[in-house]
Amino acid sequence: MKETFNPNLYHGKHKRKNFFEGWYFKIVDKKNDYKFAIIPGISYGNNNDDHHSFVQILNGKESKFNYLSYDINDFRYNNSRFRICIHSNIFTLESMSLSIDHNDMSIHGNLIFKNLLIWPGSIINPGSMGFYNYLKFMECYSQVCALNGSILGNLNINGTNVDFTGGKVYIEKNWGRSFPKSWLWIQSNSFKSRKASVTCSLGTIPFPIKDFTGFLIGVTLENEFYSFTTINHSKINIQSLGEDIVLTATKKNLKLTLKTSTNPKDFVILKAPNQGTMTSTVKETISGQVYMLLEDTKANKKIFEDIGLSTGIEYGGDFFKFYN
Repeated sequence: MKETFNPNLYHGKHKRKNFFEGWYFKIVDKKNDYKFAIIPGISYGNNNDDHHSFVQILNGKESKFNYLSYDINDFRYNNSRFRICIHSNIFTLESMSLSIDHNDMSIHGNLIFKNLLIWPGSIINPGSMGFYNYLKFMECYSQVCALNGSILGNLNINGTNVDFTGGKVYIEKNWGRSFPKSWLWIQSNSFKSRKASVTCSLGTIPFPIKDFTGFLIGVTLENEFYSFTTINHSKINIQSLGEDIVLTATKKNLKLTLKTSTNPKDFVILKAPNQGTMTSTVKETISGQVYMLLEDTKANKKIFEDIGLSTGIEYGGDFFKFYN
């Protein structure tokens, strides 16, 4: 039950088949120039030939992608306090140490993560996914590990020293067998006017009787936290704007509007799990923008309005089924 109460931890201790787990570290420098998604993980397929650990790297500045495959034994973990290692790369919630030389990709250095804002949880609703963590038949679980945080440190990237001090970090993870049949993901913590962040995940959830659409949206403004989720009976509506969308979420007197803006050339294709093997694909950018408006409709008041830069946007599967 330790991993259930602390979803950040590794869940694959007793898994040896049809299982994946991956952590997503998005780092952006202070100028929103350099932006990377570093995704360490582990993959157990149907047989031993499919088993491996990996680090995926999405370079948002150049719209490039690298997949680094490692031996399954190169993956090590510590669940007394979250820490995973893949070969000589070390990841915790407070730091990241990279030593990568792979074809045309070289990244070396250490980053420290500070002032992390965590999704509030409880024993009944641990982590961002809440009581769904207790259900053992789900094909995919997710956890927002850090909604927002600041960075201290430098990385040498292909011979260029990049200072990430004063930049932003966001951390989440997924584990299970496969990604949902359809999903949407939007995330930004690079707003201009205030210390703010938003993360939005929406997916088709397989259930014994009937599939349903599950979602979780978290917004932070300074140290205030607002959530719109399936669990707290929020309502959502999604409309198409060509390649972009407008999403509205409502809960009692609160209304959240998210409007994405992307360039098709910024999207790259990453690998995604299917029955534990990394054989599916996902289309993603971390160079988009999102307009965010949070309103108190009862008081007819704007709580927050701004545009988030270096926005992560991901569409998967039959996403169009979510349109209203």
